[in-house]
Amino acid sequence: MYLPNDASKARLREAEIASRNFAELATALSKGEVTRRDFIKWGLATSSGLLVPVHGLTPFSSSAYAAVFDIPTGLPPSPLFGVQPFTQPMPRFDVLPRKTFTFGAGVMDPIPAFPGAPGPDPTEQANVTQQPVPAVLGGGTGPIEGRPPGPIWAHQQWAGFPPRMAVEVTQEGAKPNTVYNPGVPSSLNSGIDASRPFRPAFHPDLPDQGPLALWTFNGTLPPKLLIGRYHESILFRHHNRLPDDPTRNGGFGIHTISTHEHNGHHGAENDGFTGAYFFPRQYYDYHYPICHGGYNTINLDAAEPRCGTPTDAGGIENVQGDFHETMSTHWFHDHMFSFTAQNVYKGNAGMFNIYSSLDRGNEEMDDGVNLRLPSGSAKSYGNLDYDVNLMLADKAWDADGQLAMDIFDFDGFLGDVMTVNLVYKPFFEVERRKYRFRILNAAVARFFKLALSDASPMVQIANDGNLLPNPVVLNTLDELGIAERYDIVIDFSRYSIGSKVWMVNLAEHENGRRPKEDLSLREALSGSSNDPCVGRFLEFRIVRDPARPDVSQVPEQLIVNPDLTTIPVAAQRTFEFGRGAKQNSTDPITSFLGPWGIKVDGATMLAADFGRVSAAPRFGTREVWTLRNGGGGWDHPIHIHFEEGQILARDGKASNVPAWERGRKDVYRLHPGGSVTLTMQFRDFGGMFMEHCHNTTHEDNAMLLRWEIDDAGGAFLRPLPTPIPTPQGVKFVPPDEILPTAFR
Repeated sequence: MYLPNDASKARLREAEIASRNFAELATALSKGEVTRRDFIKWGLATSSGLLVPVHGLTPFSSSAYAAVFDIPTGLPPSPLFGVQPFTQPMPRFDVLPRKTFTFGAGVMDPIPAFPGAPGPDPTEQANVTQQPVPAVLGGGTGPIEGRPPGPIWAHQQWAGFPPRMAVEVTQEGAKPNTVYNPGVPSSLNSGIDASRPFRPAFHPDLPDQGPLALWTFNGTLPPKLLIGRYHESILFRHHNRLPDDPTRNGGFGIHTISTHEHNGHHGAENDGFTGAYFFPRQYYDYHYPICHGGYNTINLDAAEPRCGTPTDAGGIENVQGDFHETMSTHWFHDHMFSFTAQNVYKGNAGMFNIYSSLDRGNEEMDDGVNLRLPSGSAKSYGNLDYDVNLMLADKAWDADGQLAMDIFDFDGFLGDVMTVNLVYKPFFEVERRKYRFRILNAAVARFFKLALSDASPMVQIANDGNLLPNPVVLNTLDELGIAERYDIVIDFSRYSIGSKVWMVNLAEHENGRRPKEDLSLREALSGSSNDPCVGRFLEFRIVRDPARPDVSQVPEQLIVNPDLTTIPVAAQRTFEFGRGAKQNSTDPITSFLGPWGIKVDGATMLAADFGRVSAAPRFGTREVWTLRNGGGGWDHPIHIHFEEGQILARDGKASNVPAWERGRKDVYRLHPGGSVTLTMQFRDFGGMFMEHCHNTTHEDNAMLLRWEIDDAGGAFLRPLPTPIPTPQGVKFVPPDEILPTAFR
């Protein structure tokens, strides 16, 4: 399975040769000398060797060590250069600066537009002001904003939710961070001195990542944290400062990006649609209204304080909508068509904490509405003292310590090194009190199953972006699928000062299709697993008593689900996820033929084509969708964009839905051969959205479909035209295909 460090020299040498051959194929792919369709046509598999002539790439299998290609990383073991686990502090996320929005006041000045002038104020429709396009991208001129132009892709509800805060970021290669803001003092960040430059390295004793190996928000570590509160609309300007030349990618990743705010309740123009990507030297203005679902149909008099946003003065500003739809923990990441896995793995991922009158982020404020979850109290909202974001991801690097990836494993890439907040197996200092941890699985294909090393209890309070109806006490969490978020509370008051406890991964993988098995805690701690990402990966050091009494709470009731039983079911749809997909379109831009696909309502299993309309629920309706796993050899975490759903049944039975899945969700685990039936509404906004497996290798190869709400009024057409981005501008074309059952 994983190649051990003590493997024979011949086997290690063969693995190095294999990885170099893979790198040459990746370079040829980025230059356009071959296409991913060629790899499928050739029948490349992870058990085959590859020979790469300069021209006319051809596969062959003659290696005495052909099994080297069964290594999940596709690489020799990642060298650790003598680094030991738990010898560096875990950094808190880097809080993105926010600026109060004022049109015409140079609000977008903090990060100037390429190549150096202050950026223009945002506009409802895309800014099509022209700029020169470099020769490597075709020359001529093109728009400064990569958002598709015109009224169809204008910001919905722009007048109703005018931007109140501006956040500006770049996407660029790795560099030191000289403006790190953890949002807490050093004493609450394990002693890290934020005034010192933070190197782009997975450990102080590991090499710095080069600017072609790691592409992050602002080009720096730690990962970024966006702070928002309800009805404080954010204008999120994302500059693409990646290399003009697509071959300058360090062996994987592509320089076009599309930012998905997972699972934001806003129009599709701000969703990061997989086909709405933008190019180097362009920016894209995303508009996040941060509103409750049903804001234009429920609680219109804003009389319900539980549907509110925290004010700076400590009060509540009541707003319209359904407080049952309150969200808390989101994340944002790249969604480039057929390159999501590579770009997210390369560093395009951050987290987003959303604060409300219910989930305020101030544990001392007792106003009868605030849940008083662990957080802190210095600010009226959004305290991070005891509210900690954790991004879990497995990585791999080459002999030089540079991030590396096997892009030819279509089952799912696995790394052999565990990271938390993009550093290798750190420690985190805690006080003897309760902490809230917002845990994100940001891996490509790896599932995690978490426990504490002493088997002591944790309290799960949220699943995905939504607080549960009731907290659930668990000694072992359920498997955490890719893109799922589990918010948990750990009470460290049960430990003495000077003691340690570890977070442990119990889920063992041998390939990217699904976990092989979940080990017992004893087995995971024994070190006997062949999977190097099993076992301890985060050390908690209990260092002191808190300076203030811990008054935080975990109430017996958190946020009850909205009652949808009185809303008629307008349609029922079935989506089956499996292998052996066909492709009806040959469009090289919108479609991709891969081994994975989706079958809609019992028709043909089809590969991804963002020009195809697979479902078009009507605006203002409710539907019931059944998601089915078409095979027993794989596990699919399915993500439906835009709307949260409620799981009605697992494998046809409501009794199979565990307590930690009884809140609203946006990622639905499909166990091998299993199914999930859910219900959701389609309100407030419209446009084209996606549904896909969030094993991002499966998504890219090609388990993804487009669905749309195209009768939401305004400029919408039925069906919507497909955007085709180029550096010289975006054009629109009719859909490649419309499935017969799409419009009901």
